Amino acid sequence: MTEDAPPAAAARLLADLAALGPYFTVDVHRPGSPLRPPWQPLGDLTGSPDALAGRIGEVRERLAAAAGCPAAAVEFRVAASIAQLGLCARLLSPALGAAAAGWALRVDTAGARWVPALGGPFPLSLPDTAAGASAGASEGEGTAECLRLLTGPVARIVRVVASMAVSPRVLWGNVASAVNGAATMIAAARPELTGSAAGCAAAMLSYPALARTYQGRPLTGFRRRNCCLIYRLSPAAPAYCGDCVLSR
Repeated sequence: MTEDAPPAAAARLLADLAALGPYFTVDVHRPGSPLRPPWQPLGDLTGSPDALAGRIGEVRERLAAAAGCPAAAVEFRVAASIAQLGLCARLLSPALGAAAAGWALRVDTAGARWVPALGGPFPLSLPDTAAGASAGASEGEGTAECLRLLTGPVARIVRVVASMAVSPRVLWGNVASAVNGAATMIAAARPELTGSAAGCAAAMLSYPALARTYQGRPLTGFRRRNCCLIYRLSPAAPAYCGDCVLSR
């Protein structure tokens, strides 16, 4: 679903990221180029509490449809947690994947575009300048971009969703889980990047807001100290994520 033909450097990055899986795959567009449906400005979502609430409502309806129950039967805070986890994982994964592969990818939500799909990682497009001259970047440069993403867009999303219904501790736990999950997927897809993925993930997990949300290390005994609340979708037969504090 690429909007515009990418320049050579961006094309190399696209290929590297696509090899890691759908959460890492990105398209590119020329800054200022016309929006073509079904693409929408991502900044309209991440910068608006009302838009985020609307997205949470859509996630809630999809969860209810999958469970065969009315939307009102799904707690709003559960849908909010799952929506925030999915959004943050989609933003963080490409940046972490790029850093592990020797790129510095700038994920700027103000210039990014998305397709509001449900049921998996939504299509994401970045300005082609996001990776224009980043080939061969040091691991530190790539990690710095990941940390900038944490302290900027991700922190804003956490603040907005926390103001609605969910504990910030749970939401930051979701972010930590997304970081470790991305590193795990990188290592599975490209084992030669295991060391760099773990190193970048460890640097991200040292961010103060994440420091008390997990135990262990990325790729090695990682376990959350809280829960994303997904088990509450079916209290009679709860399902737990593999890194959940409630999982045995």
